[in-house]
Amino acid sequence: MRTFFPSDSCKESQLNAINPQSWLQVERGKLSKLSSSHTNSSSIESFIKVPEPPILPFFKPIDYVEVLAQIHEEMESCSPQERSTLYLLQFQIFRGLGETKLMRRSLRSAWQRAGTVHEKLVFGAWLRYEKQGEELIADLLATCNKCAQEFGPVDVSQLQVEVNGCSKETVVMKGDKSLENVNFKIGDEIIVCDRQKIASLSAPFHAMLNGYFTESSSQDIDLSENNISPLGMRTIGEFSITGSLSEVHPDLLLEILVFSNKFCCERLKDACDRKLASLVCTKDDAVEFMEYAIEQNSPVLAASCLQVFLHELPDCLNDERVVEIFSHADRQQRSIMVGLASFSLYCLLSEVAMNLDPRSDKTVCFLEQLIESAETDREKLLAFHQLGCVRLLRKEYDVAEGLFEKAVSLRHVYSIAGLARLGYIKGHKLFSYEKLSSVISSVNPLGWMYQERSLYCEGDKRSEDLEKATELDPTLTYPYMYRAASLMMKQNVQAALAEINRVLGFKLALECMELRFCLYLAIEDYKAAIRDVQAILTLSADYRMFEGRVAASHLRTLVREHVGSWTTADCWMQLYDRWSSVDDIGSLSVIYQMLESGGAKGVLYFRQSLLLLRLNCPDAAMRSLELARRHASSEHERLVYEGWILYDTGHCEEGLLKAEESIKISRSFEAFFLKAYALADSSLDSSCSSTVISLLENALKCPSDNLRKGQALNNLGSVLVDCGKLDSAADCYINALKIRHTRAHQGLARVHFLKNDKATAYVEMTKLIEKAKNNASAYEKRSEYCDRDRDLTKADLEMVTRIDPLRVYPYRYRAAVLMDSRKEKEAIAELSRAITFKADLHVLHLRAAFHEHVGDVLAALRDCRAALSVDPNHQEMLELHSRVNSHEP
Repeated sequence: MRTFFPSDSCKESQLNAINPQSWLQVERGKLSKLSSSHTNSSSIESFIKVPEPPILPFFKPIDYVEVLAQIHEEMESCSPQERSTLYLLQFQIFRGLGETKLMRRSLRSAWQRAGTVHEKLVFGAWLRYEKQGEELIADLLATCNKCAQEFGPVDVSQLQVEVNGCSKETVVMKGDKSLENVNFKIGDEIIVCDRQKIASLSAPFHAMLNGYFTESSSQDIDLSENNISPLGMRTIGEFSITGSLSEVHPDLLLEILVFSNKFCCERLKDACDRKLASLVCTKDDAVEFMEYAIEQNSPVLAASCLQVFLHELPDCLNDERVVEIFSHADRQQRSIMVGLASFSLYCLLSEVAMNLDPRSDKTVCFLEQLIESAETDREKLLAFHQLGCVRLLRKEYDVAEGLFEKAVSLRHVYSIAGLARLGYIKGHKLFSYEKLSSVISSVNPLGWMYQERSLYCEGDKRSEDLEKATELDPTLTYPYMYRAASLMMKQNVQAALAEINRVLGFKLALECMELRFCLYLAIEDYKAAIRDVQAILTLSADYRMFEGRVAASHLRTLVREHVGSWTTADCWMQLYDRWSSVDDIGSLSVIYQMLESGGAKGVLYFRQSLLLLRLNCPDAAMRSLELARRHASSEHERLVYEGWILYDTGHCEEGLLKAEESIKISRSFEAFFLKAYALADSSLDSSCSSTVISLLENALKCPSDNLRKGQALNNLGSVLVDCGKLDSAADCYINALKIRHTRAHQGLARVHFLKNDKATAYVEMTKLIEKAKNNASAYEKRSEYCDRDRDLTKADLEMVTRIDPLRVYPYRYRAAVLMDSRKEKEAIAELSRAITFKADLHVLHLRAAFHEHVGDVLAALRDCRAALSVDPNHQEMLELHSRVNSHEP
């Protein structure tokens, strides 16, 4: 994200006059592309194998928009206690769509709106689990005097427990009123207590000491057989007077807790509960105390123990004692341990366990607990489906079948894929085919339905189903992989590579990279093979190929023997060539090789992070940044990398501070570049542009290589354009092109466009398309410069969709054109194509506006609610929702 200024694309929202401005506002994504690889055809060995697509343990409704809208509507009127659970279901829908950012936002909303301490504990732990490895960020924020304990410990003492104490008003039914004290005998010791203070502890004590029992008229009462020690009774006596427990040993507190339960001393029990809760520090403490908490119905102590367990996820699930506690809790024990948040807790534990080992017994136990905790139909279908997936993996087919059937009975249609797969395994291929055919004919079909049905047919039928699957959902990787492998088996090398490159152009899936590596290996193109395996290892250092049987690093070692070695100078030249041609995979591979042979590792890891961000791999990019920091050769270099870490995690001001610290030590290119970027992003004041320009000019005066100087020139050109200095901006872009910064063609095209020279702008973008391997964004941008030629615009946007179907602007443009031509149904259908596989706010917004325009108020309201699930604070969406809602019948 930081390798270009957003102003090039995001600020330029106006299209040509011919474009349908009434319907759309241009926003462009930034995903990278790969070009086809041209190789000679050769024979293919049988090791190229495409595994069947798994049945995913996700909630995948037929119409996720409808379900999101329902959840949003329920949130408008639900109680605070129900809201977090609704956000959890929203999270599950986004997970089924693969929308990682939206998933985390839903989890954060669940945590922020938690109505109970238990929900706060569970969702805070879940967010912390999702952010594993980000401890460094908290440390860096601390150096900027900012606290990052966002999901830190919850004060479990806030947990409200109903305490029914005995009335302090004493009524003596029998006995001597002069008996102010009572002597409790325990063994050989006598403990003197205030009779009425003890009586006020509970109804049983009140009845014993003031009622019709013999003890009410007795000075001495023997409590030796009640499992309380003399010290314990003295402590209880003190509590009856002071109402608090002083410093008491944990063992004694446990003894008093049991006693208070026996004699129904609610205030005393609550005090013990809270005092013990404050003493739980370690996992061993939590294991020991949780048993007492459950036995003695002590919810505050249980919550404290739970917090320790959740804080240590996922490691604590390797402790059988902890697993035992979670696995065998009954309904009452779950209530003590986690209150009303049982379903949320077991959702979290199930996810962690599945990530560790989906076939494990503990995964099964947690999912069984999830089923027992589920209350609504949506919760139950999710639990049944997830456990069905796990049972399928464990080859427990009959049990899995029953679970999938239960999920289907609750209208989770995706679970039919599980039933079909089981039928196929049992030899009933025709049954499976007909099962899917029945689904396809009865609902608006989705891509996964055709993909699944393709497994149960052959020849042309399979090909047709896979093509239909890709048409409906281009994000499914299996169809591309199957077609590529089939083409390779027919010795059609170029077509096979072109097919797998189609998906790798917009989705950097490791399984697709692995298949392409195998294709290259089969035709003995070792240079291409080494490129792909090194890119794979960059993304996942522990990746294993051939269904997990062989480490990718081992295969890389074997292939390396067939490729000539490069000197350091060769590597830099190769990196320069690939970077200039916007070949991000190739650049990653070169950097991997350079890191192996030594050199300035901090700089190389930093370059690696830039590429990974361009490839939409933010987690991998952050790992590379942290490695860059670890290998920094100087303090000022380390500060720069710390600044980028903070900036990339949303802490812009702190990133700016790091840049300033670095500049104080040494005036370096990267420090000035970081400061310019962070300042441009953090300040809404247009007057800061002159400061940004000055910073970038200072950066260009510092030593650096042409790769980074080209980027600085490009960014400087962007700022100058925003300031209206078009000629100066053009000079920057031309200078960037002289040192082969290919992306500067786009900036120069923008200058020509703003000078009303669309023809030259079109030519400039054509140059970028010809040079860049990743060029979907270039086609999209060129479509704006077609000078009233709608056919050219349409052709460019069709090319964008072919290269990268996840870019939503082309769908919006085509829909707007159709709407202007009064083809309302076709316009809505065009938007629905994209919505089916991508939850995009702007596409949902536009479809809602279309529905409103044609008078379909209910459909408009549905899309508004779903869009607000994607971004609840989007102002235009809120206004449209308010307007449509006022018209609801």
